[in-house]
Formats: sequence, C-alpha cells, structure tokens
Amino acid sequence: MSGLDPLTSPSINSTEYISQPNLFKRFCSKFNCRRNASVERDPDGGYVEFGDIRYEDDEVQHKVGTFAGVFCPVVLSMFSALVFIRMGFIIGNAGLLMTLLQFAISYIILIFTVCSVCAISTNGAVEGGGVYFMISRSLGPEFGGAIGTLFFFANIVSSALCFSACTEGLMDNFGPSGFLVNNDSWTLPGGRWWKTLYGSLLAASALMISLAGAKYFARASFTIWNVVTVVLAMVLISFLIPGAKEVPIPHSNTLVNASVLANYTGISYETFMDNLYPQYGQDYSADGATVDFATVFGILFSGVTGVMAGANMSGELKNPSRSIPRGTIAALVFTGLTYLALTFFTAATCSRFLLQNNYIYMLPINVAPVLVAIGVITATFSAGLSNMIGASRVLNALVKDNLFGSWLKWCNGTAACVFIAWLSAQTALLAGSLTAIARANCALFLLSYLAVNLACLALELAGAPNFRPTFNAFSWHTALLGLFGALAMMFVAASALAGLSLILCLCLVIALHLVSPAAAAQPWGSISQALIFHQVRKYLLLLDVRKDHVKYWRPQMLLLVGESRSAPPLACFANHLKKGGLLVLGHVRRARRAPSSPDPLLHAHAPWLQFIDHLKIKAFVELCLSGSVRDGARHLSQISGLGAMKPNTVMLGFYDSTPQQNFFSKLDSPYFSTALESAFPEPDRAMAGPSEYVALMADLLAMDKNLCICRHFQNLDMSHVERSRDLKYIDIWLSDLMWPSSGDLFSVAALFTLQLACILGTQSSWKKLRLRIMLTDTDAEPPTQRSTSFNLNQGNRANNVSEVDIGERSPSETETEAAVARLASSARPAHLRLTELLKLLRIQASIHKIEEWESVERLRWSRENVDESNGSSQNGFRYNLPEVYVKGVNQMISSNSSESTAVIFMYLPLPPEPVDNYANPESLQSNFGCENIRLNPDGLPDLQEYERKLSEECPERVQYMNVLKGFTEDLPPTVLVHGLKAVTSTLL
Repeated sequence: MSGLDPLTSPSINSTEYISQPNLFKRFCSKFNCRRNASVERDPDGGYVEFGDIRYEDDEVQHKVGTFAGVFCPVVLSMFSALVFIRMGFIIGNAGLLMTLLQFAISYIILIFTVCSVCAISTNGAVEGGGVYFMISRSLGPEFGGAIGTLFFFANIVSSALCFSACTEGLMDNFGPSGFLVNNDSWTLPGGRWWKTLYGSLLAASALMISLAGAKYFARASFTIWNVVTVVLAMVLISFLIPGAKEVPIPHSNTLVNASVLANYTGISYETFMDNLYPQYGQDYSADGATVDFATVFGILFSGVTGVMAGANMSGELKNPSRSIPRGTIAALVFTGLTYLALTFFTAATCSRFLLQNNYIYMLPINVAPVLVAIGVITATFSAGLSNMIGASRVLNALVKDNLFGSWLKWCNGTAACVFIAWLSAQTALLAGSLTAIARANCALFLLSYLAVNLACLALELAGAPNFRPTFNAFSWHTALLGLFGALAMMFVAASALAGLSLILCLCLVIALHLVSPAAAAQPWGSISQALIFHQVRKYLLLLDVRKDHVKYWRPQMLLLVGESRSAPPLACFANHLKKGGLLVLGHVRRARRAPSSPDPLLHAHAPWLQFIDHLKIKAFVELCLSGSVRDGARHLSQISGLGAMKPNTVMLGFYDSTPQQNFFSKLDSPYFSTALESAFPEPDRAMAGPSEYVALMADLLAMDKNLCICRHFQNLDMSHVERSRDLKYIDIWLSDLMWPSSGDLFSVAALFTLQLACILGTQSSWKKLRLRIMLTDTDAEPPTQRSTSFNLNQGNRANNVSEVDIGERSPSETETEAAVARLASSARPAHLRLTELLKLLRIQASIHKIEEWESVERLRWSRENVDESNGSSQNGFRYNLPEVYVKGVNQMISSNSSESTAVIFMYLPLPPEPVDNYANPESLQSNFGCENIRLNPDGLPDLQEYERKLSEECPERVQYMNVLKGFTEDLPPTVLVHGLKAVTSTLL
C-alpha cells in the first residue's frame, strides 16, 4: 500500500488547519449561523461539494487522496455486513462451489463495471456526484437523472442495510443472551423497536460525521480500515490454529433448540467435502424463510456493491481521474483475495449445521472474540456512513444540476441534502429484516452498474473523437458483457424488483425529458446525438438512390420560404404532405458577402430552428446567400439533402400583391410568438417580380423537380379543418385548364397530383375529408399543344403516360404505365376510364362531372380571342388567353369548390420555356453595362431593372402569371401541381 496517496492533503497539520474553527463552529457554518459566513459558488464551475465548503479565512481546500478517499471507503463498503455476519449464511446454504461461482459472477460484473468507471473517469475532469456525474455527462440529463435518482435510493437502501447489520452485530454480542455478556444487567434491551432505536442512533451518528465534512469521514475510514484489517488477520490466524470445539447456537435462532451445540472441526477434509455442494435451508433471521439461489446471491452481491464508494468521493479527491481507477482496482483485488481466503477456510473448518444456524460463527472460534465484535460493528457502521454520504452527494448533484427544477429547490444546500439522506435511511430501517432490505438493494445497485456499462458502451460505439480515456483496459466487449451480466443478475436475484426498477427508470426518463429544465437546456450534450449521428451516417450510406422503386416513393419536400412570419400555415401543410418523407425549409437571403467579412448566415439558423420547434414540425433548414432569389433557389434545390435523401418536390408560395399576414404578432393566431417576432429580421422585397418568379418555376422543372405552387394558405385554419362539419372535400382538378385534353386525366402530372391528394387524405387531421375529382369531359385539343412541348432536362419529356417508352422502365413501372396507357387510349367515356383508374390505384375518391364546362370552354374559342391571338408566337398563343375565359374558369371552380372544400389540388400548366440570358441579376452588368443599371445600397442590381429585362426577354411570363392569378382568385387554399415522375404502382 506504500504506493497509494497519504491519508489527507499535506496541509492537514499546517497552521491553516490549526486556526480553523472547531467542530461546533463548523456545524454552525453549515447552517449559516455565522453572520458573515457565505459560500461563493462559481456559476460556471458546477456545484460545490459538502467537503469543499470554504470559509472566509480558508485559503486551501483540504482534499483527500487515493488511499483515504477511494481505497478505504471501497474496502469497508465491500466488506460491510458480508465479511463478518453473512459468510456462514452464504457458504452454509450455497456450498463452496456455488459460493465461488456467485463470487465469480459478482466480481466479473464488478470488474467490467470498474473498467467502465475507470474509462469514463479518466476521459476528463470528474466533479462531484460520482456515478451520477459520469452517467449524466455521458448519456444526457434525462437518463443520468433517472439513474442518479435510483442510485440515490440504492445508497439509501444500502446504508439502511449496513445500519441494520450493525444493529444485528450489537444484539448478537451485547443483547439478551449475547455472546460477550453473561450478566443480564449488562445486556442491551431486545425487541423489534429496540433494534429500530439502535439503528436510528447509528444513523444519527453517521449524520453528525457527514455534516462535519469529508475530511472527518476520511480520517474515520482510515481508522476503521486499520481496525478491520487487524480483525481479519486475527480471524485468518484463528482458522489456522488446530483444535476442534463445540459452538453454541445464538438465542436469536428460534428454529433450533438453544441447548444444541454445533461443531467446529478445524481444517478437515471431511468438513471441506461436506460443504462442497449446495444445501439450502432456512434463514433464522427472516422468521424461517426458505433460502434459494436468488436469496443467497442477493445477500452476497449486496455486500460487494460498495465498489462505487470511491467514485462517490469524486468531489473530495485531489485527482479523481487518477485516484478512482487506482484506488478502486486495488480495493477490488484486496477484497477479492480476502473473500477467497475466508471462503476456503470457512468451508474447511465449520460444519454446515454451524454455518446455517450461527451467522456470527467467527466470534466463538476466534482467539480474541471481542476483536471480531469490534470488527462487525465498525465495518458495518463505516459502510453505512459511506453510503449515506454517497447518497447525500448524489442528491446534492441532482439539485445543483437543476434536474427536478423547483421540486427540489427547497433542499438546495449540503446540510439539507445530508438531512434528506439521513431521513430516507431512517425510513428504510423500518423494513426490519436484513434479507428483505438486501434484495431491493441488490436490484438497485445492479441497475446502476447496468447504466455505467451502458454509458461506456455508448461512448465507445459512438466513436466520438473526444472520448480518449487514459485507462485503456476496456473495450465495448467488456462494457457489453458487464451490461448483460448486470441485467441478467437483476432478474436472477429479484425478478419482481428488477422489473419494477426498470419500469421506474423508464418513467423517470420520460418525466425528466418532459419537465426537467436541465433536459430542455441540454447543458452537457447527450450521447444520443452522437449515436444517432453514427447510425444515420451508416444507413444513409446504405440508402442507394439506384435502388429506388416507385412502390416505395414518398414526397421529399423543399419548401422555399420568403418571409417566416407569413409561412406557418404553409409549413404545417407541407409537414402533413410529406408522408414520413423529407421536409427542408429553404430560405434565400438576397445579399452580397464581402471577401473578408464573416458569413451573414452564421447565426441565422437559430431562429429557423426555433421556428420549427414552435410549429412542432419535422423539418431541416437550409439557408442560402445569393444575389437573387432565383439563383439562390436553384442552389438550394441542388444542394439540399444528403445522399439519397434529397428533395424531389419543390413547394413555392404564390407571387401576388396580397398583403402578407404576420402570424407571430396576431394574438388570436395559433402561431403567436413574441420570441419569433423579434428573432427574425424585418422583411424586405426579395423577388424582383412575376417574370423572375415564372423563370424560377421553369428552372425548377428543368432541374427535374416536381413543382407545387401554393396560394391562399394564409386562410388555412387547421383547427377549423379538424373540427368543422362543413368541410367535406379535397377537390382535385386533373385537367390542364389552360389547354385541356382528354389525355390529361392519365398524364404523369395528373397521377402525381392524385398521389399528393391521396397522401394528404391519409393524415390524421385530414382523414374525415373525402377526395373528389372534378371531371371536365372534353376531347378538344388545341392545335399547338403538342408542337410546343417543353424542353426538359436534355430532351422532350412526355406529358402523357402513353408516350413513355415502356421498355426503359422497371417491370413494376412498365405494368403500371401499360395499364394506364390502355385507359388513356380507350374510346370509352372519361368517367368510366377514370373510375377504372382509381380502382387500379386503390384510391377511394368520388367523381364529380362539371356540367358547365362546355359553356366555359366556348369562351376560349370566341372570335375576339382568335383575332387577339393573330400574329402571336406559339408561346404567345398558348398563354394569351382571353380574360373572359380566365374569369369563367375561376367562376366554375369557385361554384363547384364551395365552402365544403378544404383544399384544392389543380394541374399546373407548363410555364414558358426558360432562357438563360439573365439567370441572375449580376449578369445584367456584363450584358448591359454598369452605367445603365441602377445599384441598391448593398451593391446589387436594382430589382425593378432586373424584372424589366426579364419581361422584355420573355413577355409570355407575365401573361402566364396573369392566367394563374385569374384561375385561382378568391378560392380556398389551392395547390397547383406539376409532376414529372411516375409515383404510382398497381402491383404488390
């Protein structure tokens, strides 16, 4: 032991120590009795341990070293009641072989757990709180708080167990018919309540020492360790002294006649062989309860649970990262060798009858029985004291970490925590039987060991670069074995208590996650984030875009948000529409970054994450800095997502002159939030005009993205949708109302629109609404429809399924497209073909035929329209629709999609073909010269100038935008959809 640290710090006998207040003044200082006594706490340094309380005249903190702070408490806690009182009970019932097996199981679990403790404790600075501190800083506040709470109760139960064992030792030696007394006038009164009184006095003594501080506890532990070492040496010597004797049965054993004597044979081969195998009997200290393997293991393991006593002293150690591993491992080796020697000597010298009926057999066989009595009392008292101090420190750590908020705020302070620990131990003493307490203690400590191994396993598997413990004798294998070993032994020792402990732990984790202030703040980080990252990265690599199949298609949304204050209804709608897929909120900030200036978006993510949390949607955020919204949106559509999880559909709010609502400032809004109102910058004009907006639509389609344009979603009230009985339908207009054709019903775009509407109808908030397809039965087809096909992605993309080259598709897609193509080319009426299509796609929807469609369609072919279109280009003819026709379509939709419609899905006609001359505003300077372009204060080209140039480049863009505005004016929330990819399947 010479290599271990000295008892206390070198300053213990210095003048500073001599000039400190005496014990009474120290007690007063704990309760702030001194007028000027105060404890300064470093707000960033965590909590102050009770052994680290500073006085105004203190210059040095008196901390303890490895020997007194770790080795002695661990040894004494692991000996406790087991070494002197319960060795006979264990060997007498389980036999030598089973006892060795149980010790082997216990020490294997302990060794693996100690390896995990050493790995965590040497990975960084360990503060007060011991095991709780390690678990909470590794697994996060929820799990750490739950285990810390149960570990507090485990220490309380263990403390009561030790005080109960100490009381048992007192009664066996100094009680009625005690072994060391012959005269009744010198005996302690017996009885249940007298035992409770003695246990209470022992707990009160431990309370006084705990209040005095860790230094006094360390000195007491050192003294008791010396006493116990001498006693154990005398016990081992007594075994070696030859000679047989008869040992009386204690009067507390009512199962056997007190006049019967048991045999102590000395070292004997016959005795050794007789004690080799199990022979379970009855426990006279538990009113004759039958003993089994679980009972014996519960008693045995409860005696070696003190391995955490050193870690509990982390707040009082000079160097916890060094002292905890060295002291704990040394104590583990010392106690293991001691138990091994005692087991073999006991089995070779004591008859089974003696072991089962006299648990204090070491007294009568010892050459100095009084030493054994002293050893029993001091070892059990020291273990109880250690557990009480450990419990108070865990509670202090829970309070300082604000795990339970105001619930435990009233016990903020070292003295209060010590009193809570003492009161809890006093309550546990009322359980009475030592065996009854031991099994509960075993289950709680095994759960704590399970959590420590889980924490180390999680840190190792997460592969965090900062997990670099200096203790290298561990791996994920040892942590996993320790975890499963602790879990298995929990159910072996006490299955009911094990299940109850796990359920209680789970409930605490959930409760802390929901209500704990520390869990909301996540002040230390959480291993769950590292593990999630590790697993997500692994599965993202396995997610191969080349293996995508239409049967498992789901929408991956990129919602481009211009102004956050008006976006909440649309963001919530997009969250409903994604069907478990990806949702990315994209925002373009129009600005120019100077070469050496910091990134303007550096701190812009936080408000958007707060926006997501406030709306309770599942989404990611992508921000982009660009000279134009069009250019930034193209960048976002290209770079958003990761691997195979990239957006396939882009959603845009509609561009019009409708004033945007501020949902964060409206008191009656479900999205009201003063925090978000102040978090986002003031809105400014970002989009140049309708020409840039239409050009962006064409860009997105050219990038092979499905497109959704959303209008009137500021009027979407989800509470009204969920509760109203007036809203009944989700309306779907599959025809291209700009240039309708009978083939529109079976086009890829129409099937995509139908799929999105079907997805929305499966969401819980929309389930009560029925899908209704609005059928405009027509065979008309404009003469220029096919000749002005839209050039998409290096080739003409067919708009009708019948035009798709089936040979290029997978078998499932081929079968689906062939079936749809047959319906598209059939001569049957449209409503019959559509009914069969819905049956093939397993979509439940009603079909509503629009009777007034023919009269509305005639307006398009009026003479005024033909004369107006003369001389127009093909695109001009396509988008230059007469105003009377546009109004007629709008009135038709409005009259059929009445107040009973919650949302409308419409076919989005193809926008004018994209032109790349002015892809972004900066290109204007090179094309037209800087002298002709106005610049704004940020050095960017003027938006009005940019819009004018785009309009001159392609006048059809404004015409197209006017048509969309006219079609959708004064309608319910409307989604204009244009899909480019097959997303439906008719096969399993």
